[in-house]
Amino acid sequence: MQGTTDGFSYGLITPVAAFLMACLGGALGLRCAIRSLHTAERGRKAGWLALAAIAIGSGVWTMHFIAMMGFAVAETPLTYDPATTFASLALSIVMVGLGIFIVGYRGTTTMALVTGGTVTGLGIASMHYLGMAGIRLQGGIEYDTLTVGGSVVIAVVAATAALWAAASVHSLLMSLAASLAMGVAVTGMHYTGMAAVHVHLRLPDGSAGQADAGEPAATLLGPMLVGPGVFLLLAAVVVIFDPLMVMGGQESGTPVPPGLAGRERRERALPGVPAQRVRPEPTYGETAEETVSRRSGAAGGGSRGVHDW
Repeated sequence: MQGTTDGFSYGLITPVAAFLMACLGGALGLRCAIRSLHTAERGRKAGWLALAAIAIGSGVWTMHFIAMMGFAVAETPLTYDPATTFASLALSIVMVGLGIFIVGYRGTTTMALVTGGTVTGLGIASMHYLGMAGIRLQGGIEYDTLTVGGSVVIAVVAATAALWAAASVHSLLMSLAASLAMGVAVTGMHYTGMAAVHVHLRLPDGSAGQADAGEPAATLLGPMLVGPGVFLLLAAVVVIFDPLMVMGGQESGTPVPPGLAGRERRERALPGVPAQRVRPEPTYGETAEETVSRRSGAAGGGSRGVHDW
């Protein structure tokens, strides 16, 4: 007997919430990956890459199961096996981590991007189908092979593009745009995979059946989503309060002597720009000739005037 499936039993609530979680996880993960590129110390670099992997993996997993809360089969209730569901989260983080570390340490070479993007994309797709394997119902689930292949291609292409953006584009706006694209692609991959689903029921006399042993979706998935959700919020706090994460600056550079005034400190901090080539601000009411004279006096050891530029 063919089951009647519905992927939007709560309307647009679950797909929109799933998309937002995918974008949030992608945004935090990409910013952490970018932050690792500005870190010279290997231990800290590995830490930022690990945080990026957990953020992206948790975001993708949370997206998947928020969307799955809207999935229903009319003829039978669905339950989920806890062990398989937890395993899909671990698989997502590990596989995404492998791809992140490859690009983080190898850079944007073609081989690194292709390898890292493929591993990450396969991890996202594997998480999806392992999570689907955790569904328990009176029957079985089969997939259309061609549609499954399309969903895997979407995941690999999306992951490769996101990793390229993380390693090549360091501006905040561009990384946010990449996060939105990643959210669209990952959510699209999920619903493409769900379009491949065919449920075959084993019900006596066509009556409504009982689900196999497992936890109902709301009972199991609700509490499980709290942990990754809290982690993503904490990662967002890290991004907000780390200025280098937002501005894309360099963690270590040439130190500037603390006794220099603010303007000269900025001039000295700019590599390759001689400080003496930057004109000073004139004193209020001072003519151009007086400014030049004051500069000459300062260069010759005389008084620097009222303003220490």
